[in-house]
Amino acid sequence: MTEPVAVERVSVERVQSDSPWEETIGFARAVAVGDRVLVSGTMPLVDGAVQGEGDPYVQAKTAFENSLAALERFGLDASSVVRTRMYVTHARDVEDVGRAHREVFGSVRPAATLVIVSGFVDSRVLVEVEVEAFRNTEESS
Repeated sequence: MTEPVAVERVSVERVQSDSPWEETIGFARAVAVGDRVLVSGTMPLVDGAVQGEGDPYVQAKTAFENSLAALERFGLDASSVVRTRMYVTHARDVEDVGRAHREVFGSVRPAATLVIVSGFVDSRVLVEVEVEAFRNTEESS
């Protein structure tokens, strides 16, 4: 007979933003579990309106700012980011999106992925980003 194993329950925290897609699709802007905070795919929306239409640099900066705003709800900032993912609809936009990433995360140097995709739920969107952050839960315990 095996002994029962004690399972430690880890709390899960979720935050929402003003994105209309969160309610429509049923997801959280960010989810924190243990020492990780995951920010969902984030588009360049402000008050539900696409920002920087036709400008991949502005869209990337806006999407990263929105992602970082979600991290702020957990007391984190860009320095906590350990991974980014960038999705773009055109290879021609890679340099502009990369420049925005470098401006936001250049000193942090997270692991990063940039992928060309066929499109997003809103055809005006050229860029969507995801970020993952680490929070030192040991210090807050």
